[in-house]
Amino acid sequence: MGDRKSLPLPTSSYELVVVCIDTEHPGNLGAICRTMLNYGYEQLRLVNPQCTPDDNEARNRAKHAGRILDTVQIYQTLEDCVRDCSLVIGTSGKREVGSKTSFRHFTFPWELSRIFNQHTGKIALVFGGEGTGISTSDLHDCDFLATLPTWEGYPIANLSHSVNAFLYQLHSERVRHQQGDDCGLPDIVPLKTSISPELRQTFLTAIKQFSSSSLGNVERKLSIKNSLTRMAMMSTLSEDEITRLIGGLIDATTALQYTVDDENWKKGRRRRIE
Repeated sequence: MGDRKSLPLPTSSYELVVVCIDTEHPGNLGAICRTMLNYGYEQLRLVNPQCTPDDNEARNRAKHAGRILDTVQIYQTLEDCVRDCSLVIGTSGKREVGSKTSFRHFTFPWELSRIFNQHTGKIALVFGGEGTGISTSDLHDCDFLATLPTWEGYPIANLSHSVNAFLYQLHSERVRHQQGDDCGLPDIVPLKTSISPELRQTFLTAIKQFSSSSLGNVERKLSIKNSLTRMAMMSTLSEDEITRLIGGLIDATTALQYTVDDENWKKGRRRRIE
């Protein structure tokens, strides 16, 4: 898990509970635990599981997320499992047409992010068993259904992959809005790539000094300046990247200015790649 084991889990306005019904394969169970902790969720409930949390394969697939298997809660029925939840969402890849559409009202994962953020209670996200999905009777215990935007020609995804896709969407929403402000979401990978006006001016000055020190006529120097400016600014670099480029440009400019009067250096400046 690296050197950040002490980080708290990210927070949300809601409390998410992942519910899996009739889970058969211990490998899937372990993979679900791993993907849950990857995205900062740890509440897992099993309804009528066909495998045990103590299975070696489940433990091996969970890797460092074994703590979820240690605290998993097991129920006999979905009704009992979600009794303390204020919102219950079923997931399904079966998108029937015709008369059945009145029963299966679907939302996509990105819509769930918006809906969940309006809640402050406990929310259950329910997944059915491998090969069977959620039974019709259990679907009636769900408030509404969500589905992945899979291709209609082969819509049913693997159980652990489905959990991953839904949790990715929910957590990415937290990252976009809470990174840097949430103790569980440190600002390590920058979300914004814009730079300050002051840093932009410093960068443009560094490019100007570098191009002016380059060899060749005025037209060539102007071409170098324009090309470097366009390539860098179109790349929407972060402040850290721009700062590193400024340092490199200053070093290169210093070297050019130091050697500009060295005839031997001039003759050998175009080195071949060997």
